[in-house]
Amino acid sequence: MARILIVDDSPTQTMSLTKILKKNGHEVITAKNGSEGVVVAEAELPDLVLMDVVMPGVNGFQATRQITKNPSTSHIPVVICTTKDQETDRIWGQRQGAKGYVTKPVEEAILMETIKPFLPKT
Repeated sequence: MARILIVDDSPTQTMSLTKILKKNGHEVITAKNGSEGVVVAEAELPDLVLMDVVMPGVNGFQATRQITKNPSTSHIPVVICTTKDQETDRIWGQRQGAKGYVTKPVEEAILMETIKPFLPKT
């Protein structure tokens, strides 16, 4: 079981992702926006972060960069989970330090397959 931080400003998306992750035996922590996500990541040190991109204030790309460049959180893999499905978005996400990228609406099998390599081995 991993502790996964979901950073998303949509309560519906957060609920949907939480349901999938809990069904697969994971513990879930949430943050409502990018700046809160950075603070929660530093305080909680989750095993993985699922990061939305389109959020008010600090967007997901900026928050990903802050998490992956901070020495205290740089070990935490970030997987971007967004409606932005262009190849340029994927490349930009990787440049910010994201380890994976899934597009919404997320299928359970694709989400679990994407995050599996980054979760702690049990």
